[in-house]
Parts: sequence; structure tokens; C-alpha cells
Amino acid sequence: MTAFITIRFLDLLDILLVAFLLYQLYRLVKGTVAFNIVIGLFSIYIFWVIIRFLKMELMESIMSQFIGVGFIALIIVFHPEIRRFLVYVGTHYNLNRVFALDKILGTNKKKTFSQEQIDILADACMSMARSKTGALIVITLKTELNEQVNTGEKLNAKISSSLIRTIFFKNTPLHDGAVIIKGNRIAAAGCILPLTQREIDEEFGLRHRAAIGITEISDAICIIVSEQRGAVSFAKDGEIRKDISREELVSLLTENIEIPE
Repeated sequence: MTAFITIRFLDLLDILLVAFLLYQLYRLVKGTVAFNIVIGLFSIYIFWVIIRFLKMELMESIMSQFIGVGFIALIIVFHPEIRRFLVYVGTHYNLNRVFALDKILGTNKKKTFSQEQIDILADACMSMARSKTGALIVITLKTELNEQVNTGEKLNAKISSSLIRTIFFKNTPLHDGAVIIKGNRIAAAGCILPLTQREIDEEFGLRHRAAIGITEISDAICIIVSEQRGAVSFAKDGEIRKDISREELVSLLTENIEIPE
């Protein structure tokens, strides 16, 4: 009597979870050197399966030793990608808020933007674009980016057009780094951001690469002013929208920043 294969709900859930993890892994390594490493490791695994099938004992013994230490090797080789994945999970699924003590104790009083401050930011960016002054402004949302803030000069200053333009003036010592805005204050300037490892358009420079990098690992949004082209771009979730107008910038900021009614 032929037995039918039974598929439980948990089996389907198992398949979906594995597919989800593989998809997230693909997103992390797509366009990076790590993607070529993954292809190489997969090729070696297929080669090992063929050797076992053909019962080539000597080669199988050698390959088995290599496969045996493969897990530790993967952790070492893919350390940056594993870190990015863990940060991505903690950020995009709000786990940092679930386990935050300040929320549990009721001490998390977040200062929010006003429409006036958004207009100030937009005016400052357009002014720098006209003078071809390069700038990189990071606005935190749920992730506070304390690690990146600590790499710069802490200011805790009110948002003003003149201050932002002064920071990014090419003769000032802080113009090469990023300005990070937390709540409704300029937290720090001259901050160092992680660069994306993905392949991006050749027209983009280090500021754009840094904007993609920080938005890949956090929910922050970025405004980039190109020093070469005098154009304004907007970055979110590792993607860049380039050559935007003042109206588009105000609209994007209003959509992504919590503004009290």
C-alpha cells in the first residue's frame, strides 16, 4: 500500500522561514564581494556532493575536513555581513524599542520636528547646492546612532540654516564628516559613517556611499548635497533618490519624520 507524503503546517512554516532567511542573506550580499564568495562556497559544496556520489574516498576525505571547519570559516569571512544582518533585524523589526528600558520606565520623551525646522533644512540644502557645497545630513528616527554620534564633535545645537551651512563650508574642520540630527537638535558634526559595500553608480561619491551605508543598517534618512554637481539627493533603506527639488525634499522629509499636529 502506497503511503502518501503528509505535509504539516509547521513544515510549510519551516520552508517559509528558510526562504525568508535566504532572501535576507541575498539582499545583504548582493552586489558585494561576499556574493562571489557565496557562489564559490556553493560550487565547492556541489563538488563535494558529486565526489561522495562517485565514492572517491581520498578526495572525499580531504573535502570533508574542509567542510567540517566551514562553519567557523563562514563566521570569519562573513563577519561584516552577519553584523549588518543582526543590526538590520534589530532595527527594522523594532526589537530595540521592545527591549528598551526607557520605554518600559516611561522616561523616553522624544523631541519631534516641526514643519518650520523641515523648511530650514530644505532651505539650507538648496543654498549649499547652489554654491556647490558638499554636505551629508543624517536624521535619526527610531535608531539613535549613538556609536556614530560619538565619532564626531558633539554640539546639541538648535537646527539653523546658518549653522548647517557654516559646518559644511569647505574651510571648516568638520565639513568632511556627517551632521547627525536627533530629535529636533543637531547632535553632532564631523561624524564618521560606515560605507556601503555594494556597487553603486560611478557618479556617486563617498558621501553617497556613506548615506547608503548608514541607511542600510538603520532606519535613518539622509540628505546628500553633491559638491561636484550641486544636486540634492535623499537616501532611505539603502536606496537613493537623486536630483530632487526643494518641494520634493520637503515632501520626503514630511513623510518620514514624525511631526506633531
